[in-house]
Parts: sequence; C-alpha cells; structure tokens
Amino acid sequence: MDPYDNYQSPFSWRYASDAMRSNWSENNKRRLWRRIWVALAKIQSEFGLVAQDQVLELQAHAGEIDVEAALRIEAEIHHDLMAELKTFAAQCPHSGGVLHMGATSMDIEDNADALRLRSALDLVLATLRDVLLALAERMQETAALPIMAFTHIQPAEPSTMGYRFAMYAQDLMEDFQNILKVRTMIRGKGFKGAVGTAAAYVDLIGIENVELFESRLSQELDLPFYEVSTQTYTRKQDYDILSALAGMGASLHKFAFDLRLLQTPPIGEISEPFGKKQVGSSAMPFKRNPINAEKIDSLARQLSMYPQVAWQNAANSLLERTLDDSANRRTILPEAFLICDELLRVALRLVKNLNIRTEAIQHNLEIYAPFACTERVMMAVSKKGADRQEMHELLREHALTAWQVVQSGGVNPLVQYLQVDETILKWISAEEIMQLSKVSAYTGIAEQRTRLLAARIRQMLG
Repeated sequence: MDPYDNYQSPFSWRYASDAMRSNWSENNKRRLWRRIWVALAKIQSEFGLVAQDQVLELQAHAGEIDVEAALRIEAEIHHDLMAELKTFAAQCPHSGGVLHMGATSMDIEDNADALRLRSALDLVLATLRDVLLALAERMQETAALPIMAFTHIQPAEPSTMGYRFAMYAQDLMEDFQNILKVRTMIRGKGFKGAVGTAAAYVDLIGIENVELFESRLSQELDLPFYEVSTQTYTRKQDYDILSALAGMGASLHKFAFDLRLLQTPPIGEISEPFGKKQVGSSAMPFKRNPINAEKIDSLARQLSMYPQVAWQNAANSLLERTLDDSANRRTILPEAFLICDELLRVALRLVKNLNIRTEAIQHNLEIYAPFACTERVMMAVSKKGADRQEMHELLREHALTAWQVVQSGGVNPLVQYLQVDETILKWISAEEIMQLSKVSAYTGIAEQRTRLLAARIRQMLG
C-alpha cells in the first residue's frame, strides 16, 4: 500500500524534530526493550542463572530489530511485547530461552518508558534553554525601549518592550525549573514482576539477594527505580510530567497570543517574519497572517488536555493494575513531547526573527501615553497638598474629553488641557506638567529589572 493511502499523523512528518520523533519511534522502543532484556540476563548471570556466552549472544543480536517479523507474530498472538520477545529469541538460538526470566511485560515496558521520558525531557530542556537565551538577548536589546502597556486590552501606562519579554522569560524560567525537577525525579518500575512483589525473582535468586539484584539492574540501566510498585510504576509520574509540559505550553501560548494581538494593524508593534514568496491567504492576496503564533496556540491547546487523561490513568488504575491506560498512553506520552518540541522550535524562530516596529510603537505612544501622565500629575499635586479625590475627578473629565478627540482621529490634546487648567496650575506649573508627560521617565523599574533577569538567565544557562 502506498503510505499516502493510509492515515499519516502530522507528528510523523509535519511537527517536531527528527531527534524527538526518533526517541518515540517504534525502532527505538524495541531497542530499549532489548537493552532491558540484555541487562536482565547480564545481571542474572551474576547470580548464576545465565551463562556468560548466552549474554554475549544476546548482546550481539540486540540491534537486529525486525519490526515486520514481530508484527507478523503479533497478528497471531495479539501481544506486542511477546511478539518482539519471540523475534529476539529466534535470532539467538543458544540464549533465546533465557530471555525475560522472572519478568512480566511491564518490567520491560515501564522501564523503557521511563528511559524514553527522560531522554525526551532532555531534548525539551535543551531547546527551552535556547529559547530562554534568545529571549535574554531580546530583553537586553529592548530593555529601555518604551512601549504602551495594556490592561483589559486597553491602553494603560508605559512600560518597555524588554520588560514585556521579561514577563515571558520569567514564566519560562519557572517552567524550566519544573521540567528539570520532574526529569531528576523519573524512576522506572524496576524488576518486581506481575503484582510488584518480585515473587518470581525471589524464587529464582532468594529473598536475601533481591535488593542487590535490583540495585545492580538500576546501575546497569542508569535508572533509579521506585521502591514500591504494582504491576506498573505509579501513573502519577506521567501526570506530573505532562503537567509540567502543559505548564510550559501555557507560557508559550500567552507569548504567541500576545504576538497575534500586537501584530494586528491597529496596533502593529511587532510581527512574525514573512517570507518573500509566503502566501497569507488563498482568497486575499494582501494577508500577512501570524501562522506560527497561531500554530503555537493551536498545539498548546491540545497539550493542555493531556494531563487530564494522565490524571484519569492515575486515579482509575484499580488495585494492582488495569489495562485501560495502555491504549491512550501510546499517544498521549509521545504526542505531548512532539507538541512541546514543535512549540519550542517555532517559538525560538519567532524570538530570534521577530520584527519590532519602532515607528508603530512611537505612534501608539503619541496617541495613548498622554493619558498615563494623569496619574503622575495626580501624585504631584497631591504631594503639594491638593485633594486627591477632587483632582482625580478633574483629571478624569479632561481625559474623557481628550478621548473623544482621539477617537475622532485627532492628536491627543490632554497635556494641553492640563497645562491651561487653573486649578491644576495652583499646584504645579505648565512646564512641570510637560515634564511629567514624558514617557521615558515613567517606566519605573522596567529597564533595571529586565537587565537583571537577562543577566541571571545567561548566568544560569549560558
């Protein structure tokens, strides 16, 4: 069958990096299964259960993955791990019979999943680090660039572009720490058999040897194990990991959503890069849609749902284990990481290549920044003894009148209104009002805190 006659997941070719796809590939999963079977046989040889030449034969054939052969067996027996086990055993005529001794399927699968999760988190952390360093560079470049800040999607007071970038970076730094924490906490099931009691291993090597046996396997696989398990490792581990990933998704969603808003022509302060031959719309040739930011928001929305499924898996795994988590884990674990990989790769391109339109920024400041000086004027006259409440009402009336002019397309006249108001001039001069209206003097701690955070990111991750 032509592969294009069958369903193709977008994650198989459209989204994510080759490295992340490879980590979650069928071949890699089976390589890890075989690595664990070989490790089990190797450590069992230390306890006299397997001969050294058998271990060597298993090691020699561990890389001979034959998915097609395994799938033919699976079609008959309906058990994917047993099909791979039979395929591996057939390749090792002198040692195949010792494979999987004392083990249950999840001794192999859950330890392999823990290894895949850890590798996937390493990839996420590496790309998130690049995003943070790119943000730190942008923050440093724009730390002192005044912009109009918005609350309730309405013009509010001045800030700086760097400080806005710092907001995204601060969230992503917390995500980095959360993801790093769950990465360091990853544990495999270990080798504890059908219900987690290690009863089969006790029969094989004696209860007095089980702790050393599992410790040696932990060393061989370079993987810590849970002290207690059922047939599986606790599914709360999946929930913790996916929750940390979804948290990062929320941070990237906000960044992308803000970008989409700021790219709209009425604001127009930043925009995605747009290729010379890029098509924005099949019907409207003029369109310059923020397709990358929209993709981030679309995939992040999907990512946000996966922790709910993982929660259900953890909460509804009855007694020592039920199988109703198995099918969905085949998709939620790889897809969560493939989404994160794509989110980060796109975010990195956006941060590095974002167009900052200083003319639009200045235009918006000229329109809206005068309104911000009302607070400064109110503070200045209050310090000199004016009634704060009376001044608030007076300034509100002037501002509303100025808004009508602005909404009609005129130049904001608010500062001029204030400079001729006799009540205000009793307390401060027209020159003082002009000084108080200067935007660059009313961004508070924005520049300082932006540079401090940029330096901290570079120190921690650079």
